[in-house]
Amino acid sequence: MNPFLSLRNYEEFVYTLKQRFPLVQGSTLIVIPRGKRMAIVQGEIAFAHGYRITLKERLSFDEGPVVIEDYGYELWRYMDKIAWYDAQPHIDDATLASTHPHHKHILPDIKHHRIPAPDMSFTQPNLPALIREIEDLLKE
Repeated sequence: MNPFLSLRNYEEFVYTLKQRFPLVQGSTLIVIPRGKRMAIVQGEIAFAHGYRITLKERLSFDEGPVVIEDYGYELWRYMDKIAWYDAQPHIDDATLASTHPHHKHILPDIKHHRIPAPDMSFTQPNLPALIREIEDLLKE
């Protein structure tokens, strides 16, 4: 199933993350319709050892598939933010051109240290890549 075919499909995808990804311990994600052509997804996905993903996506959908208009994803371990993803353009940073505008903020200087984010998209679900990243951290 492509979860971007309709808002209903994407809602089903969001609300069944725990069944699809066994390492997900819990989810507070909620899909909030905002009129006929827009919705917000927000909340948190919890994992073992204090790992969690907090997120907000703004979705739009006309006659065709759902598109992520904007997003913010934060990766946490207990009370420490370990990374975040966003799509705010940084046209002055040539190192991010390969995945413009998608990028990831990482430690040690999380606000200013940015790297390309090839797994992020406006036209495909980003949650599987984020969950795989947490799964990799749990293996370490």
